[in-house]
Amino acid sequence: MTRWQPNARGRLRQAALELYGEHGFDETTVAQIAERADLTERTFYRHFSDKREVVFSGEVHRVLVSTIADAPASMTPIEAITEALLAAGAVLDERRDMTRLRQAVIAANPPLRQREQTKYAAIAEDLAEALRGRGVEPSSARLAAEAGVAVFRTAFDRWIAGDEQRDFGQLVRDTLDKLAAVISG
Repeated sequence: MTRWQPNARGRLRQAALELYGEHGFDETTVAQIAERADLTERTFYRHFSDKREVVFSGEVHRVLVSTIADAPASMTPIEAITEALLAAGAVLDERRDMTRLRQAVIAANPPLRQREQTKYAAIAEDLAEALRGRGVEPSSARLAAEAGVAVFRTAFDRWIAGDEQRDFGQLVRDTLDKLAAVISG
């Protein structure tokens, strides 16, 4: 085993997603994931609490929330949300192929689809909390957060499509323009 090689977490994630795609989520074991990554099961559990966490690691979630919390005070709620979506998009653009594989795994597994919905609800709540922490009135914070998640999901669905070549930020801006047209319209 080459436990000393760098990026154990990334190797485990890549191995897991490949195996989930090949054999299915339920049929893949932690032992198989560790073996594919040339690591031990113990190393797997140092990085992930279970097989689902590989699919829902939360990095994009953290980027969204921290970007809002760190946004300049002069930004409006929707400007802060937009900044967060663009920052999350930069993370996603770095791993488009892996994200497409991840989404295929989720699409093939109803419990994972349900967990994804729960994660979106948690993101909306955390975005609203971050906005309230910036002094935004609670109902406005909730509305901006929910709109942000809707924009994220719409842009993401387009971005993940096999024939889409534009980066996530371009799709976020396009989706925001469409939302503005729907509101004004």
